[in-house]
Amino acid sequence: MVLAAPKDGGTVEMLCFRPAFNKRDFVESLTLTKAHGVPGERWEKAPWLRLADGRPHPGIQVSILPRRVLDLVWRDRANTPHPGDTFICDLDMTEANLPEGQLLQIGEAVLRVSDVFNDGCVKWKARYGKPAYDWVRAPENRPLRLRGVLCSIESDGIIRNGDRLTVLR
Repeated sequence: MVLAAPKDGGTVEMLCFRPAFNKRDFVESLTLTKAHGVPGERWEKAPWLRLADGRPHPGIQVSILPRRVLDLVWRDRANTPHPGDTFICDLDMTEANLPEGQLLQIGEAVLRVSDVFNDGCVKWKARYGKPAYDWVRAPENRPLRLRGVLCSIESDGIIRNGDRLTVLR
């Protein structure tokens, strides 16, 4: 089921604005900027990954989670927090389909697939269970990018729920 996701043309769903740790606001649109990520989000002031000079790592500005993976792991939606990814999309996020450097057009914005691997954090394990955590982190599943892709913003723009994601080949 997960590997049958479309190679292109997925729809942006569940836009999530993250102004602080463990805080999520679900919005209809987000502004993306190369300089500031999603303005007002914690990326600029409290990123989980920094460059050697202390600046926020641009490769983690946007996080995209595959819809099919979310549907498998997020079973108790009333009592378990949303994972906090910028958005959800039914799309094949494997290395074969979205290699490092791949450009993605969404609304007015263009994203670049990062070299930073999203392997799931301890919060993923606590929220969705050890089997889900082990599944996304298993060495044999690494090329599948089950936890999704991290991206930098290449071109500023606004993205909206319902926008089509286009893989720029």
